[in-house]
Amino acid sequence: MKIRTGGRADTADILALLDGAVAWLAERGRADQWGDRPWSSVPALIDRIDGYTAEPFLIRLATDDEGRTIGCCVLSEQANAYATPVDERELYVRNLVTDRSLKGSGIGAALIADALDEARRRGIGLLRVDCFASEDRRLVEQYRALGFTETEAFESEYKGRPWRGQILEIRL
Repeated sequence: MKIRTGGRADTADILALLDGAVAWLAERGRADQWGDRPWSSVPALIDRIDGYTAEPFLIRLATDDEGRTIGCCVLSEQANAYATPVDERELYVRNLVTDRSLKGSGIGAALIADALDEARRRGIGLLRVDCFASEDRRLVEQYRALGFTETEAFESEYKGRPWRGQILEIRL
């Protein structure tokens, strides 16, 4: 696996990863996280991914030996609007998605390790992420296994309904 910087030319690959994740979640009865409609069918979500190709975002892509995109991590020094502001510079994981057919192969861990390296390169001592906080907290536990610590729960709105989330951090 290699990790490289992505751009506008990678939008279709990123949307394909997100579409795969939506389908995978819906098949498991977990549509409450991202719904059941493919991201590539929702103009606002396509625009969001296109927007990630411009400042202040950094797209990092994991690719396999054939150059196929198998993971994406979007970073920014600006947190999501619903995240409580912090009094220091931070690097924020705005989106992280991996190829669900390769679940458990370490793609997400590699992208988080890359994000930590990017934070160090920038002289930033805080990496934060937010995620869906389902009843079983499965995704929260996955981030904890990567070294993150829970900081605060929040509720936002997604597709017109309440969405429970958890913010987590790693201090470098």
